[in-house]
Amino acid sequence: MNKNGHIKSRFSRWTTIALTLTLLTGLLSACSGGNDPSKAETSVIRIGVLYGGADNEPYFRQQYTDMFEMQNPNVQFEIVGAINHEDQRYVQTEPGKEQEQPDPYEKMKEMMTGQNPVDVVVLDYNMLRRFTQDNLLQPLDPMIQKDKFDISDYVPTVIDGIKSVGDNNIYALTPTFTSSALFYNKKIFAEMNIEPPTDKMQWEDVFNKARQVASGEGEDRVFGFSFNRWANDPFSDASYYSNALQLRYWDEKGETMLVNNDQWLKVWDSVYGLHKDKIVPDQQYMNQLYEKRSSSPDAPFDPFFGDLFLSGNVAMMISESYYVNELRRANDNAANIKDFEMVDWDVVTVPVSAANPDAGGNIGLSQLMGINSKAQNPEGAWDFIKFSNSKDWAKLKSRSNYELVARKEFLKPVGDLTYNIDAFTSLKPLPPLSNNDDKLHREKPGLWQAQSFGYELFQEVINGTKTTKEALAEWETKGNAALQQTNEGGGDGSIGTMPMPRTMTEEEAVKAAAGEIDVEVEEVPVDEVAVEE
Repeated sequence: MNKNGHIKSRFSRWTTIALTLTLLTGLLSACSGGNDPSKAETSVIRIGVLYGGADNEPYFRQQYTDMFEMQNPNVQFEIVGAINHEDQRYVQTEPGKEQEQPDPYEKMKEMMTGQNPVDVVVLDYNMLRRFTQDNLLQPLDPMIQKDKFDISDYVPTVIDGIKSVGDNNIYALTPTFTSSALFYNKKIFAEMNIEPPTDKMQWEDVFNKARQVASGEGEDRVFGFSFNRWANDPFSDASYYSNALQLRYWDEKGETMLVNNDQWLKVWDSVYGLHKDKIVPDQQYMNQLYEKRSSSPDAPFDPFFGDLFLSGNVAMMISESYYVNELRRANDNAANIKDFEMVDWDVVTVPVSAANPDAGGNIGLSQLMGINSKAQNPEGAWDFIKFSNSKDWAKLKSRSNYELVARKEFLKPVGDLTYNIDAFTSLKPLPPLSNNDDKLHREKPGLWQAQSFGYELFQEVINGTKTTKEALAEWETKGNAALQQTNEGGGDGSIGTMPMPRTMTEEEAVKAAAGEIDVEVEEVPVDEVAVEE
């Protein structure tokens, strides 16, 4: 062998030995724990939520991050609240001076653009459009396509709603949602030989059908329709209806009332007629029921007292998706309740308007998760969003009695019940009318007073002292005066409240019990109470 051949042979031998040692070292390292995940570098994902605090953070972790951390021990989450309820609750203000209310959007923006920006942001549907318009969120479409993340089975209510405020792009995903539907009593319609309601009926058609099935007198009255589970005052019903038609009280600057027109006149005439003709239940009817029960000490036990749908006194009623659980409990325990006959029911979509026949209802997309445009850990943020919106996660959360899962594969009727579950999933959320209504309410206390005139004047319509047309004209005049005073800097800056009781909704009660909201400090306008999204 020549010299060059000897050198090549020795080189090849040493190369082989070196490669063998390298592989052996890797195997020994693996066996000895050299690549132990517990010794890998910790990754931090910062999640920004609107409301923080000692009560809110444990609930959020339990719902969304604990399982991810268990499966990914090298990941830690930091939960950052844009607004701390405890600061609002415990900070004292000077006597006679209103506590300054923070701007939720500005606080969220500050959290996303500051020196230590969050990676994931959890936001409400009403904020999503403004976030995308201000380029605060990264589009998720490229990541969805790159990882072939399947979203084909997302229900239209969720995915179409998200795209509709993002110029057909996806800027956030949510694993769960809440929705509403029109519940109806099948027996009432069958006995009167009247066709039951159908999906995507227009409001006026539902009102007409309600008039057809309304019957009876006194306590045995069967009402044709109810805007919710509980009897409301006429103004709240009108507020619900006007919100569903996306009518505004005032212009986007909060300077001019917009209530004195044919659209508002139609709303008030319709609601007034429903109350006058006893097509919908009112507080007077409920008071009579309570008075009779309180004066009858031997009245039988009724766990559903006051629920007019379960008692068979309402033919059609709008309610939330979690009302199905109440119906299931009633069905399961019907045999234990004396003289109780379970309602034979089904659901269709809530009524819609001709202007927007594919949208409507109290749809809640309150846990939308997006990636901050200035995220420090965008890869980790996307991993978390993928996990939270995965099919495995949806399968687990499908057992929830409160929210619906966004993936249709795991969205099943509750228990052994049979009903049209698509009624909760086929309509898109109504698009936000404005990006700055919350800001207007904070900055212009005259808005509250301007709105309160509507309650007072509608009551005069009910009492027969004014026509709807006269009342709306007077509402415009008084409201404009209140707005003008506010815009000119008049008034003491205090926020007036509506002259009606503020009743916590079932959804708020659930969230309050879970620590998601602080009911002692939260102020909700009447129109938001009527239509909660």
